[in-house]
Amino acid sequence: MERINGEIEERGYWGSKMEFLLAVAGNVVGLGNVWRFPYLCYKYGGGAFLIPYLVFVVTCGVPLFLLEMAMGQYTQQGGVTCWHRLCPLAEGIGYGGQLILLYSCMYYIVILAWALFYLIFSFKSQLPWATCDNTWNTDDCINLVTKNLTINRTSLINSTPAATEFWERRVLSLSGGIEDIGKINWEILLCLIAMWIICYFCVWKGVKSTGKVVYFTATFPYVMLLVLLIRGLTLPGALQGVVFYLYPEPARLADPQVWLEAGTQILFSYSVSVGSITVLASYNKYHNNCYRDCLGLCLLNSVTSFVAGFAVFTVLGFMAQEQGVPIEEVAESGPGLAFIAYPQAVAMMPFPQLWAVCFFIMIILLGLDTQFVSMEAVVTSVMDMFPVVLRREGRREILLLFFCLTCFFGQFIMVTEGGMYVFQLFDYYACNGTCLLFLSVFESLTMGWIFGADRLFDIIEDMTKSRPNYIFMLCWKYLTPLVSLVCFVCSMVEYQPLTFNRWYVFPDWAYVLGWLLALSSIVLVPGWALGRLCSEKGSLKQRWRRLCSADKDLPLTCKQRAQLKETAFMTEMEDLVRASTEQHEI
Repeated sequence: MERINGEIEERGYWGSKMEFLLAVAGNVVGLGNVWRFPYLCYKYGGGAFLIPYLVFVVTCGVPLFLLEMAMGQYTQQGGVTCWHRLCPLAEGIGYGGQLILLYSCMYYIVILAWALFYLIFSFKSQLPWATCDNTWNTDDCINLVTKNLTINRTSLINSTPAATEFWERRVLSLSGGIEDIGKINWEILLCLIAMWIICYFCVWKGVKSTGKVVYFTATFPYVMLLVLLIRGLTLPGALQGVVFYLYPEPARLADPQVWLEAGTQILFSYSVSVGSITVLASYNKYHNNCYRDCLGLCLLNSVTSFVAGFAVFTVLGFMAQEQGVPIEEVAESGPGLAFIAYPQAVAMMPFPQLWAVCFFIMIILLGLDTQFVSMEAVVTSVMDMFPVVLRREGRREILLLFFCLTCFFGQFIMVTEGGMYVFQLFDYYACNGTCLLFLSVFESLTMGWIFGADRLFDIIEDMTKSRPNYIFMLCWKYLTPLVSLVCFVCSMVEYQPLTFNRWYVFPDWAYVLGWLLALSSIVLVPGWALGRLCSEKGSLKQRWRRLCSADKDLPLTCKQRAQLKETAFMTEMEDLVRASTEQHEI
């Protein structure tokens, strides 16, 4: 960064266009593409699930992605101050998104700690989740790797696979419930510290360091995904897995839950409504073609999700055939796929250590990008709120260290024996799709109606020299807020209390805590708007008008400059005519 007056530092830009593209790609292509989308596709109608998925891509995903990218590039501000400059009344949207990012930073990195733990054990001559002769195994343990036989349902119910026991008894040291927090798991704690150190040094110099790291972290997962895909396609039973993944069930489209899951998956996968895209785009130069970038990155994200499904379900099909059970018996989503099903499957392959190492390196790098970009988004947003204080030499590093330590001590409970239950609360409530849907409703309404979709179109045209398709204006004003609102209402109506492992029911106080986490980001939107309306001076109409007006210091588009010149010219002509008339009268 260059120095201004020897003190306050410039904000800076990406070193190259490629750094920006890789950073955004690394952010949006994350663990959800590998462990959530394929499972949703299989569970909710196979190929038929692609219909609601594509509907939400067109009506919500791509429009919101372009909207946030344009906001950041135009204002050159973070996730909060961009709203302050565009529409102060809606600044609560920025605060709500940053709070969700804070929650995600606290729990998401725990997944990376688990993956690092598995990666270390993947170098052992005998994979520990492939046998039942370890100290943590019970008498109910069954070795599915060495027993190539058909297992009846009764024996499955009365036994526990070795991979499950390794996950629950060795990695998590799982207690009986959230009431029993238990002891600290020191090995996982050390892995967590290691991941925080890595993330800190990926972000500590801002886009200068992040832009260099993403050349590896955003590209190497694709190499690993390709390797695992090729290996999966060569396994016996792979075709069965692909059929289960994509076999269409059109009747499932009548289920509202299918559409709700598709909508929330889009918001998660595209990383919209939280401000991270806005922050990354804010380091672009004004005339970067964000319209073209948006379309390319959205296409990359969805294609990656689709292809990842083949890498996952070919392996699950192989595992189902090896065990002689239906594929629904082995299909898992979330941590269950990454830390039970897939490790168990690779243990059945020749050279299992090789495939385990490839898989967990991919998981770590996919999650690492998302984690440190989320950290960058929060830190940048805070620095933009207090530039005079924080944008000075050495203060960014101190702020980042403070942020990392705050998250670390806040998540400390997640590496205890009862930590998995707390992790589930954060995942299910604090960072759930309902919160994102709520934010997306007001985000699209604000930009479509208060700031003005026409004005945003002019801004994008001025920055990119090309006018977006009219469908985007239609989405910002009507489709995106309407679809998001319907999904938000449906998610509230269809709400089911969180359970763990299909049997553990959380105590009432845990559900209250979960709802407080969820509401904490939601109430910021109306709360901030009401607070600003009450604190402003003047009549209600005057207050509303001031709070809905964009900052006058924002860059002017060519169209606005032409209008100003025309107005100035007309004013000058009127003055000349008036002066001439007065002189003639004299």
